[in-house]
Amino acid sequence: MPRRHLSTRACLLVATATAFSCLTPVAAARPAPEPTDGPEARLPTVSPAPQSMRRSGPDAVVTRRVIVVADGESDTAARKRLVRELREHGAERVDVVSPDAVPRAAAKLLTVRLGPASRGDVARSLAGTTVPERADGYALRVDGGRAGGSVVLAGADATGQFYAVQSLRQLFQRSGGTWNIAGVRVSDFPSMPLRGTIEGFYGTPWTHAERLDQMDFYGDVKANTYIYAPKDDPYHRDRWRESYPQDKEAELGELVGRATDNHVRFTFAVSPGASICYSDPDHVKDLKAKLQALYDLGTRSFSIPLDDINYTNWNCDQDRATYGEPGRETAARAQSDLLNDVQRTFIATHEGSRPLQMVPTEYGDLTDTAYKQTLRAQLDAEVEVMWTGTDVVPPEITNEQAEAASQLFGRKVFVWDNYPVNDFGNTGGRLLLAPYDKREAGLSDHITGIVANPMNQPYASKVAVFGAAAFSWNDSGYDARATWRQAMEHLAGGDPRATEALLVFGDLEHLAPTFGDTPWQPQAPALARRTAAFWQAWDGDDRAGAVRALRPYARAIADAPRTIRDGAVESGFVTDAAPWLDATELWGQAAVTMTDALDAWQSGDQDRARQLVGESEALQERARAVRVDPPRNSWGEVQPKVGDGVLDVFLSQAADRIS
Repeated sequence: MPRRHLSTRACLLVATATAFSCLTPVAAARPAPEPTDGPEARLPTVSPAPQSMRRSGPDAVVTRRVIVVADGESDTAARKRLVRELREHGAERVDVVSPDAVPRAAAKLLTVRLGPASRGDVARSLAGTTVPERADGYALRVDGGRAGGSVVLAGADATGQFYAVQSLRQLFQRSGGTWNIAGVRVSDFPSMPLRGTIEGFYGTPWTHAERLDQMDFYGDVKANTYIYAPKDDPYHRDRWRESYPQDKEAELGELVGRATDNHVRFTFAVSPGASICYSDPDHVKDLKAKLQALYDLGTRSFSIPLDDINYTNWNCDQDRATYGEPGRETAARAQSDLLNDVQRTFIATHEGSRPLQMVPTEYGDLTDTAYKQTLRAQLDAEVEVMWTGTDVVPPEITNEQAEAASQLFGRKVFVWDNYPVNDFGNTGGRLLLAPYDKREAGLSDHITGIVANPMNQPYASKVAVFGAAAFSWNDSGYDARATWRQAMEHLAGGDPRATEALLVFGDLEHLAPTFGDTPWQPQAPALARRTAAFWQAWDGDDRAGAVRALRPYARAIADAPRTIRDGAVESGFVTDAAPWLDATELWGQAAVTMTDALDAWQSGDQDRARQLVGESEALQERARAVRVDPPRNSWGEVQPKVGDGVLDVFLSQAADRIS
């Protein structure tokens, strides 16, 4: 993403399963489980947190045969995912039938109704559960109490149906040899209209396969926006006037299709500001031709970022003649003319197109300038304006700041959030795995949405993106720490050991830098608390107790990489994190060895203690020799940072005590 002053720049596969033929022999229905009812019954965690989720009654049981009631108004992607989830959670046969062809046997089977809230059978089955009259809203009701029971998934629109299924898949619970669905009623909708990511970093762009995986992930977490804007794609920026090669265009077409399958708005961004002549009709024509090519591939959302450019110079003498000497006011006039033309003569004339998005050249502060005043006065009210906060990488975003930004640009702003992007100098050698945090509840009243700018490492980025999606869906119900654990559980496929290992590893990669000297999230807070407690106990003459308390966590650090690599964790994450995992294993072994040295020292075996200190220091040197190679980031081949400022400091202090 945009940057100001450093040498580098900041800036579930939808199932295709179909129903079994109605000729398949019918297996006997499973008996219903004992009811789990009442407010005391613990409900599964659903992420993003629904606006309202309450117990409706007993859990429903997944019978061996399940009836899905759907018709032409049922969303295709939602139906496919629903069938897939049912089959993965105990249904051996799934019959998809129309509302007027429900078999008599359905009375003894789990019956799932999927469709718009206006459909008669859907509305009746909701039994008063409200479907929000909001875009992407949905209602979900699960009723048990008999053999099977019923589920209804009602959407305010097609996307709402898809999101109802995404919530349902989190309600399955194992009970002995059967699968149950928690008896709940949910009424839900997103707090913000726009939620997702912008691939807007410098360095190696994501591969086509990685982008396809991201579209599936966004569907899972109810993110609806992906902006294609990789700075190092030459056809996005430097060669913006040129058409994409045929093979690249084919990839983009496939990506648009995968996004659509997951109810994600593929947004194509082209960034002409470094070379465009605003007053040259041929340049404007070429820009629209670039947009038209993506429209023909199915794209209906477009962005023209004008960030990271010099607005004190024109790219052609014609602009000087048309607008006058370059500067803030004249740059804003030229940009407004271009953007208004695209909005009014391209977006407005192309069926299904959503309002144009743009990134202003002044995108990260709250200073009223001639540039912002001119945009405020002249830019078409339909155009979405992106803003990064009070700086390129803001330590927080508050309601007051967002409201001030909206006043400056004359409309609610769309936040380009530069977390967890790691393409600028202060992120060298870092994975950014801290929670999505420091964004104030209530922002949904002041902004149109949030897109996170992820890392060059797409799978590792899922930790923060999971949180950003959850926050933008329900900012008032967002819990950063709880959602962080949920993100790790998602990456671990629900495996408890792998989840705990990821949390230990994530703590060592917790530091989140800004462009200044002070990070906006600290490094290794869990480890820092433990080492502080260690020294308090050690200096308080409970040295044996200090070692006993710390050593298991040191062992957990050493063991975490192996657990993460054991197979439960998403393989892409393991690949992204490989150099950091290598270094973490060595740092962890060094920490275990140092605790052994401290134990020997407090036991009076000073020679053994000094020997172990030497072994720990040798492991530390091996850890420092690990390199991120080949690098994906613009910071190149570097040492992966692991718990720096906490773990290394503790080891140094411990060695000093023993020497």
